[in-house]
Amino acid sequence: MSETETSDERPPSRFGRLLFASGLVVLAIRNLTNLDGRIAYADAKGVPNAETLVPASSGLLLGGGLGIGLWKLPRLSASSVAAFFVGVTPLMHDFWAVDEESRGEELTSFLQNVTLLGAAIAFFARANRD
Repeated sequence: MSETETSDERPPSRFGRLLFASGLVVLAIRNLTNLDGRIAYADAKGVPNAETLVPASSGLLLGGGLGIGLWKLPRLSASSVAAFFVGVTPLMHDFWAVDEESRGEELTSFLQNVTLLGAAIAFFARANRD
């Protein structure tokens, strides 16, 4: 085993998990409390079955965020979060397909989601070691 590897069986940092999870849970709650607006936006972006997919994907984010924060079913939780970002990011933040005025905002949202996807993958990898 190298110096950078550990055999530590403890879950990842509670503080780190709670920071990550709280952001995800707030995002999910914002989606769910403004469901009509989120569905309309997804519809405008061409998302098929937006009335079903928006609440379902928000549920993935909510459940995944809670699971990571509590470190309960961490592989499933991290997979749920990753599925949300893989599905949502290219459809909702398609910076390459919007006008110049919207491009910066969409690029920022795209990169933020890619960053959060990376964290979800890291949590999944850590959960696989447990």
